[in-house]
Amino acid sequence: MPRLLRTLLRGPLTDPAPPVAEPVVEALAQRLEAASRQRLGRSLAIREVDSGSCNGCELEINALANVVYDLERFGLRLVASPRHADVLLVTGPLCRNMREALERTYAAMPEPRWVVAAGDCALDGGLFRDSYAVEGGVGAALPVDLVIPGCPPSPTQLLEGLLALLEAQEPPLPPRLARRR
Repeated sequence: MPRLLRTLLRGPLTDPAPPVAEPVVEALAQRLEAASRQRLGRSLAIREVDSGSCNGCELEINALANVVYDLERFGLRLVASPRHADVLLVTGPLCRNMREALERTYAAMPEPRWVVAAGDCALDGGLFRDSYAVEGGVGAALPVDLVIPGCPPSPTQLLEGLLALLEAQEPPLPPRLARRR
């Protein structure tokens, strides 16, 4: 049998998609939508920055946009500009070469803004901690509001962490009370 025909008949060699508990994901979706609408009045915009990682966390963040998790149905979206972002999602250790870019990205974000350190490397430098090019975790340069541990954290852990961030914030004041401040 020719090689091409064998390859076509054999089927894909990839692993099947991970099992996802639909009721759990649906409940998570409803809580995320309600929390983001209550806190911001709209969906949550996320700017992701890799400050020097091995790309494991980026693979999991990209998995959030696939058909299994579908980030957009949760009212979350990744944006290209920090000027449109509510959350700065940082992966990887704080590298010397990325410190200024990370600080500039944070400075360009409008208030209210939150910083999420995703993965063990963003927490304390992880595997790269003792390298001459690494200054530690993201907290050495920016005020971190939430840490999502894991090497790498799963897409479900990332979604649960973002939900915890939204639910932990104070609800906004009604317009008539906000003016008195």
